[in-house]
Amino acid sequence: MKFMKLGTKPDTFHTEEATRTVASDIPSDLIIHINNITYLLHKLQFPILPKCGFLQRFCNDPDDSSTISIDLHDIPGGEDGFELCAKFCYGITINLSAHNFVPAFCAAKYLRMSESVDKGNLLVKLDAFFNSCVLEGWKDSIVTLQSTVKLPEWSENLGIVRRCLDSIVEKILMPPAKVTWSYTYTRPGYDRKQQAVPRDWWTEDISDLDIDLFRCVILAVRSTFLLPPALIGEALHVYACRWLPGTTKNVVAPGSSATQTERTNTEKDRRILETIVSLIPADRGSVSVGFLLKLLSLANFVGASTVTKTDLLRRTSSQLEDATVDDLIFPTHQSTDQHYYDIDLVSATLENYLILWRRQYSESAESTQLVKSIQKIGKLMDSYLQVVAKDVNMPVSKLVSLAEALPDIGRKDHNSIYKAINTYLKV
Repeated sequence: MKFMKLGTKPDTFHTEEATRTVASDIPSDLIIHINNITYLLHKLQFPILPKCGFLQRFCNDPDDSSTISIDLHDIPGGEDGFELCAKFCYGITINLSAHNFVPAFCAAKYLRMSESVDKGNLLVKLDAFFNSCVLEGWKDSIVTLQSTVKLPEWSENLGIVRRCLDSIVEKILMPPAKVTWSYTYTRPGYDRKQQAVPRDWWTEDISDLDIDLFRCVILAVRSTFLLPPALIGEALHVYACRWLPGTTKNVVAPGSSATQTERTNTEKDRRILETIVSLIPADRGSVSVGFLLKLLSLANFVGASTVTKTDLLRRTSSQLEDATVDDLIFPTHQSTDQHYYDIDLVSATLENYLILWRRQYSESAESTQLVKSIQKIGKLMDSYLQVVAKDVNMPVSKLVSLAEALPDIGRKDHNSIYKAINTYLKV
């Protein structure tokens, strides 16, 4: 992370109740009100007025010794942004980084701390830091972009969002062999000292972003058509694992009573999930069927939109042949269900798959591949039934319904289904 140090004087700001004062023998003659904080400062003895074009509007007569009181409740960056600007005027040391650049820059812009107002002013220094340090750095650009969520309109209008996005996307599109900056990569078994930079080196760091900013990055990357769909899918998977871990464990079913915090969390999860689904590339296999099933499971319990659930069900069904039994093992979290496994989700996926399969089977002159396909699904379902049959609370009607859903051609023999029946009877 890059830093810029400005000023050399020690910090002499101190607080008394809700008042911030600068230690000085000179009486204060400039009062600034920002939200619940009052600043007791100086007009001319320290160059606040000479450096802040906005504040000069309130002091037409430089010889006027009366105290001026100004409300700056709408200053972007609030007290933090203003205090960085004020300390710069007093020559007090301030340390700027990607974490506080946005409030400082927006506040300085608001206060009109430009070169036309005073030579060597704060804005030109901030702009130089932004161009030479923030935008040149990988993590600096991400941290700065994330910090714009607190000042979205100002950040957008001042071009901070666009320039950070451009910098991030440019680096993502860089050939891995040319990646020389630090990045986060915590996959098991990866040793960066001995292995080359992986193609998905960027996916963990951008998962730090708010979902709306993450969406902007993904859309910008996709619009270049330079990365394979599977790599985009991996970025979506990493983000989902970061922000939707174990969501179904504490999910509040729609219509049930919940605390305000639970409702807020569920709404946040729903928005993240729906955004991720909307970003999945159309290409088959861009994300794994296991990931799609996980998203579908989550979608049912966070009350995702019908459009989202329908899209997930369609995608999952089209890739069901690629699934393993482990992919199908999901706990149910409906308060009315006593059984553990979410057999209803699997049944719905199978039903949707069979609709498509039957249509293709009836229209196909050469059905050998379709027979192999349905038999592969049959083997998968029978293996799944052997697992869920161990659940003592699983209603036999659900097991029978799933077993009977397959057409007769879906099984070469009945050995696997007999094993599932035997397991259920033993339990």
